[in-house]
Amino acid sequence: MSLAQLEPTWRAGAACQGATAEHFFPPPTTETRDERTAREAAARELCNGCAVRDACLEYALYVQEPYGIWGGLTEAERRRLRYTPVH
Repeated sequence: MSLAQLEPTWRAGAACQGATAEHFFPPPTTETRDERTAREAAARELCNGCAVRDACLEYALYVQEPYGIWGGLTEAERRRLRYTPVH
């Protein structure tokens, strides 16, 4: 069974269940750097105590999720993980 098939199972245990998407995804309008920093900090705070954080991040990396905070990491942070050479 692939990670994508398991996705609904881990998501049920996520700390963000019931949280609004506005913490995890940028607004449709422009946000300032301070607004983005505050939004991302709020999302990370939820992610930090989440029991399924690793599965969430693994899923986002697996499907190459291009938007939002997943497993406590931003899009740019996940991109760096994907392209960091292994020594």
